[in-house]
Amino acid sequence: MSGGITSCDKSQMIPNERNGYGGFWIRFGAFLVDIVVLLIPTLLISFLFHAVTPARDEIERTIVDLMDSGFNLLMCWVYEAVLLSSPWQATIGKRVCGLKVTDYDGNRVSFARATGRYFAWYLSAVPLCIGFIMIAWTRQRQGLHDLMARTLVVQDSVRLSPR
Repeated sequence: MSGGITSCDKSQMIPNERNGYGGFWIRFGAFLVDIVVLLIPTLLISFLFHAVTPARDEIERTIVDLMDSGFNLLMCWVYEAVLLSSPWQATIGKRVCGLKVTDYDGNRVSFARATGRYFAWYLSAVPLCIGFIMIAWTRQRQGLHDLMARTLVVQDSVRLSPR
């Protein structure tokens, strides 16, 4: 094929065995990569936001901090939802780790579904991160947020060919 993405049929997108899904540790590694990717822009935006909105008292400082947290949440949500619903079907971290997110039929998820999955991710953290830990024991290696959004994290068989 001429420099691009190799193709595969839909039957290869949904694994028949547990090994084809993104397990706990590889997904944790992808999460760490995403944290690093998002760290610089979020710190920069936070620094600039605090520099242009100086707080004179405790109430203003609380308001500025809440707005800063809101901007960070917005940036993380858009990052996740846009990339998962893109042709990549993965955040940068998932892409680096060779994973992608699909619906149950192996198709790309919509922006709305990726948004639901992102916000359900917070429910996976309550209580004691059980929603994440369940990735280790569910048959299709799904966390609570995956079950709620009806998504799968699979190993990406579609690779960029070398140039």
